[in-house]
Amino acid sequence: MEINGKEYKIEDIIEEIDIDKNIPLKRKNGLVLRNSQIETLKKYNINYENYPSLNSLITEIEDILTEEKSIEELENLSEELQEIEYYNYTNK
Repeated sequence: MEINGKEYKIEDIIEEIDIDKNIPLKRKNGLVLRNSQIETLKKYNINYENYPSLNSLITEIEDILTEEKSIEELENLSEELQEIEYYNYTNK
């Protein structure tokens, strides 16, 4: 496949994408999280296993963001989890 005059092999592109990181899995504590989300939590010393609900995990992230306002990666994760909470657990 040629993109902008450069030749790419689809196999090489697929190998660069780690599909397993983006599959939501139900964890021991009942939370459904992707491995990439867990990696971000670990990076900021947040043990997702200590939280019984997505809301409690979001609250912890927001508490950290109150103290450290410029952590864009954590802000993005918080927004992502809030969307999941809203769409999956809120009566509409």
